[in-house]
Amino acid sequence: MAYVLGIDIGSTNTAATVARRNGARWTRPEAVPLHVDSPVVPSVLCLSEDGSLHVGEPATDDGSRTTRDFVHRIGDDVPLLLGGEACTPQTLTAELAAWVVDRVHALEGGPAEAVVLSHPAGWRPYRREVLHRALSAFGLRHVTLLPRTVTVAESHAARGFAGTTAVVYALGGNSFEAALVRRTAHGTYETFGTPQGLDSVGGADFDEALSGHTRAVLARELASTARRGTQAALRGLRAECDRVKRVLTVDLAADVVLALPAGPARIPVTRVQFEHMIRPLVQATVDLLLRAVRSADLTPAQLDGVLLAGGSTRVPLVTELISAALPVPVEVEPDSQLTAAAGAALAAVQVVSPRPRPPAPARDPVRGTGRATIPAPHRPHHDTVPGDPPPRPPVRVLPLDLPKPSRLALARGRGREG
Repeated sequence: MAYVLGIDIGSTNTAATVARRNGARWTRPEAVPLHVDSPVVPSVLCLSEDGSLHVGEPATDDGSRTTRDFVHRIGDDVPLLLGGEACTPQTLTAELAAWVVDRVHALEGGPAEAVVLSHPAGWRPYRREVLHRALSAFGLRHVTLLPRTVTVAESHAARGFAGTTAVVYALGGNSFEAALVRRTAHGTYETFGTPQGLDSVGGADFDEALSGHTRAVLARELASTARRGTQAALRGLRAECDRVKRVLTVDLAADVVLALPAGPARIPVTRVQFEHMIRPLVQATVDLLLRAVRSADLTPAQLDGVLLAGGSTRVPLVTELISAALPVPVEVEPDSQLTAAAGAALAAVQVVSPRPRPPAPARDPVRGTGRATIPAPHRPHHDTVPGDPPPRPPVRVLPLDLPKPSRLALARGRGREG
């Protein structure tokens, strides 16, 4: 069955979704199983001793043959070292994207008709250009790049959000971005104003806050002789704190469970305690969200909603602080870590089969039921560089060629493995 592919490569995890052609219609995007027990795979590349490149966290990691968090460094002239050799961040990102395309090709039995890859909303043309070139080196010559905030808006629109102007709040594992989006005359979305972002704030900080709390409790409650044997047990503390963080999104209390030499230890944590730990971090992201709104001289009355994306947005405190700052609807999808990838697949559908949606009618801001219409400039929905396919809509992209063997010097032609 013909399909299109949407990819979201985040600083922490990578997700992919496909929409399949069903007659004259397209199915709703579905997650691709990139990992054995998860729809996402860590955005990590590991070089094995035989020179093959693996995707995901390695079983053992000495740090010299593993690289992560390379996406936000695309365009940086300083290369990253992997196995003692220099690699550009864009090459590593393209390698990961090619691995995803390879995997989906194997699962679907053929190439995608179109591929859309999300990127941070604050990227300048130079970063998009160097990523395009790196993707082309792997045979991915017809990949459309779209701001992540746009793909998030596309996903929410497909699920019923009918607003014209919104602000996107995307909180991932180790990054945050916010940007205004508006619906164009073609029914698609574009960013405007000044995007805001942080490359050092995300769900990993929430895990670290829980880890610090757990260590402090253990230091108080365990005798010095018992503490000496806890180091091995604490190696899995971050993973356990990630589990507890997820539990606290739905429950009011949870236990951090550790297997200590003297027996299992349970450190109770309430949601109130957890929210107290992370409140300053969440408030910092909300402040940036408001700055993004002010960058276009908008008032809350001119917004139709706040659109959330990223696994960390499931923490109830996020919605609470956003709602207190902006009295507009806050929209979050059931699986928010797949929102950007799902929107990328929906954008890929429009690359292949453009069907402009009529713009949402302007509503009367005086009555408090909507916003005044903000004209959209006459420019493409996304940026292009020399050699790119023409902007959509309308555009017809030929089926994607299979990626060529990896050109990453470190892989030495031995292929990519998951």
